[in-house]
Amino acid sequence: MRALDILIKQVAEFDTLVLIRGESGSGKEVVARKIHECSDRAGKAFIPVNCGAIPADLLESELFGHEKGAFTGAVASRQGRFEMAEGGTLFLDEIGDMSLPMQVKLLRVLQERCYERVGSNETRKCNVRILAATHRNLESMVDEGTFRQDLFFRLDVFPIEVPSLRQHPEDIEMLTRNFAERLTERGMKPPSFSASALRALQRYNWPGNVRELENLVERLAITHGGKRLGVNDLPAKYRFELVDDDQPVNEREDQDVLMELLLQREDDDPLTANAGATLPEEGIDLKHHLQELEQAFINQALEREQGVITRAAQLLGLQRTTLAEKMKKMGISQ
Repeated sequence: MRALDILIKQVAEFDTLVLIRGESGSGKEVVARKIHECSDRAGKAFIPVNCGAIPADLLESELFGHEKGAFTGAVASRQGRFEMAEGGTLFLDEIGDMSLPMQVKLLRVLQERCYERVGSNETRKCNVRILAATHRNLESMVDEGTFRQDLFFRLDVFPIEVPSLRQHPEDIEMLTRNFAERLTERGMKPPSFSASALRALQRYNWPGNVRELENLVERLAITHGGKRLGVNDLPAKYRFELVDDDQPVNEREDQDVLMELLLQREDDDPLTANAGATLPEEGIDLKHHLQELEQAFINQALEREQGVITRAAQLLGLQRTTLAEKMKKMGISQ
């Protein structure tokens, strides 16, 4: 996701058209909002429009507004989304669902930066940044004649691909914390997740992507408010881990990793050569010993992988973010 953040910051400072692509629920609107918030337009409005949720015959009025009497039921003049977003950002979600006639009208706005309200001859100029998103294959739609090629090329100036959640399961722990913070702001008591519960969530396929995860955290906040959850507390389809536990996530993960390394005992492996130890008669400070052993393993893994954190994390059975946090805490430089 770091590469995605870099793209967002790169394009935010320009008024370039951005086409955000990704599966449903993958967080395309979140990306659009981040682009807006990082741009010079951040102090102005961010106006989202779901083109697939508005009937085709009403979308023109929704986008451009209408005058009183323009059609049956138009009892008063009404601003459109372009006017609402003046000076800010208009986010056209699910643009692949837009009808061909409406695509023609949108293309004119993109080319000429002006439009008319429905029922008016007055041309209005607009100063709006446009971001678009879709989960559809627009190239195939162009070939099929259901999406205009000229509009596609106009939109596809700076494409951004939002990965599905199953492509970055290491972010699930961070995402659950973010969702928990939002629920707390709403007065709810979100749950926390054990290490085994998190591992189960990381192994799930997430067809609904980030939206599905957010919905799950909210559901569990209602049914298990404020509790620490193990695998058996998860709905059945998420139970990909059979072992439950009662230890804090970081402590359990630390102990699991260290014990696995201690049990490997491959004497010709420099990473595990120090694993064989005899308990002194007078005993030891196990916590301190484990901390020293952990730091030694981390240093050796980094040395073996020439400082590449991702590969060192894989060698240690850790998520990259977890290893990076440990390195920072221990004062280990890359």
